Amino acid sequence: MKVTLMVFSLVSAAAASAGFATAADAQVPNLSGRYQCVQDCAAGPLAWAYVTQNGWDLNLVNEAGVPSRAWIDWPGHIWARNWHEGAVYSPDGAAIQFDNGSVWRRVVAVPAPRPYRVRQYRRYRRIRPAPPPAS
Repeated sequence: MKVTLMVFSLVSAAAASAGFATAADAQVPNLSGRYQCVQDCAAGPLAWAYVTQNGWDLNLVNEAGVPSRAWIDWPGHIWARNWHEGAVYSPDGAAIQFDNGSVWRRVVAVPAPRPYRVRQYRRYRRIRPAPPPAS
């Protein structure tokens, strides 16, 4: 009985630890998109930067057009290999702040308003009464 209980507790502990590992994967937000450099920009103020993400791997292009491969070290931190610097990102992925002081903010695309449609109705055609029968 003790051996069965011990094996059961060992198997349940292994299953629980496997469940925690998959929960950590869900903590990484989608960072793909267009960002705008708002502080310490390499190419002047308010320039565009781009991030594409595939799992924990990233491709970064800064506002000067210099690309870098990057990856998520742990949830909340990025390491850009070609730039030799790290960065932290907000939990919702709306901002990325690099070690050199650059700050990128995500650009949220606002959908264009629906065009105003003028409804055209058919003209009302009066129905004339039938002429009286000829007598």
